[in-house]
Amino acid sequence: MQARWFSSAGLPPHMVIGMPALSPTMNQGNITKWRKQEGDKIEVGDVICEIETDKATLEFETLEEGYLAKILVPEGSKDVQVGQPIYVTVEESDDIEKIPADTSFGGDHKEDESSGSAAQTVEVDAAEQSPVMSRISPAAKMLIKEHGLNASLLKASGPRGTLLKGDVLAALKSGTALSSAKEKTAPAAPSPQPARDSQVHSQTTSPKSDTFEDITNTQIRKVIAKRLLESKQTTPHLYLSKDVILDPLLAFRNELKEQHGVKVSVNDIVIKAVALALRNVPEANAYWDNSKEEAQKCDSVDISIAVATEKGLMTPIIRNADQKTISAISSEVKQLAEKARAGKLAPNEFQGGTFSISNLGMYPVDHFCAIINPPQAGILAVGRGNKVVVPVMDNDGTEKAAVVTKMMLTLSADHRIFDGQVGGKFFTELALNFSDIRRLLL
Repeated sequence: MQARWFSSAGLPPHMVIGMPALSPTMNQGNITKWRKQEGDKIEVGDVICEIETDKATLEFETLEEGYLAKILVPEGSKDVQVGQPIYVTVEESDDIEKIPADTSFGGDHKEDESSGSAAQTVEVDAAEQSPVMSRISPAAKMLIKEHGLNASLLKASGPRGTLLKGDVLAALKSGTALSSAKEKTAPAAPSPQPARDSQVHSQTTSPKSDTFEDITNTQIRKVIAKRLLESKQTTPHLYLSKDVILDPLLAFRNELKEQHGVKVSVNDIVIKAVALALRNVPEANAYWDNSKEEAQKCDSVDISIAVATEKGLMTPIIRNADQKTISAISSEVKQLAEKARAGKLAPNEFQGGTFSISNLGMYPVDHFCAIINPPQAGILAVGRGNKVVVPVMDNDGTEKAAVVTKMMLTLSADHRIFDGQVGGKFFTELALNFSDIRRLLL
């Protein structure tokens, strides 16, 4: 959290609080809700606001006491840069009214700095800008340039008359911006064209469709997109697949439910089986250290599980999964999944992990390849179980047909750590855990 004390320019002593970095990879965030309002007294530990980071929605607690004099970034603001001033506090309640409502507290300066580089590549004709609207966000400039819009005809809704990206998108969606752009680009007098050429042109040129909808990305989805692209570009992916017979696992699951009253999912048992395989093949439970250019073995087996949420995919962690019972894993998975969907995961509950599991067995998906979640070295993709007919040996040595349930497992591994031998050893251990469920109780 960035904070600065000021007492100059005729203002009372006050503190300007900047957007905090609530996760190691956070460089911007969204203000989802203000818990305190202007004029409220704040104590150390009070929750000031809720901030959507690149990982989750977290509560921002104040480290100082005083009074909230001014909120600089309104609720619902998107892509607020880390360090950008978001609110101002004063020591005494009488000083609240002494903070002018139009004071920017460095907000204009920071925006000018952040948009400097964008201004070099994205320019808007000064003649197109209204005298009232003197500020345009970089994202809005980009859209104006791309669509050839007249900025003076767009309605600004941002602080101090700032034209925001949402203003341009709203104008595009309503059609007012497109009509103004056509008027701007239309020639004063149409050049004479033969009627035949016009007909041919109209037949060969397909009309551009304006029926689309922009889907705003959450901070989580932006980070997911960036990290997955980096993973595919920088991590050499090795893919290994194997069918496992699921019947012993299903029989064990039914036994737990009927005889012991313990309800667990197939995924809970898969987590345990994978954790034990990683413990028995420690070379697979590692990550690649770029600074040393070598593999580093992990001290614990921490399994990240993929949980789909409205804001994007989250990966809460079952720590020391190899040491926990299946019922304990099941209970922890339920709790973490619920917190993930509510956006209430604590940083220690999703940061880290040594291996990931992505299970689409509840959907009609037989097989898929997942993308490694750096800095981890492996992720196991789990498909659905399918009944198939296979030849089996009877007790008397004769071969006969039998129906079994098979499930496809696909390992995506960092080839710098997993070679064929390590991958083969891992799948050997994993297959044994599925064929002999008693190994999971050892």
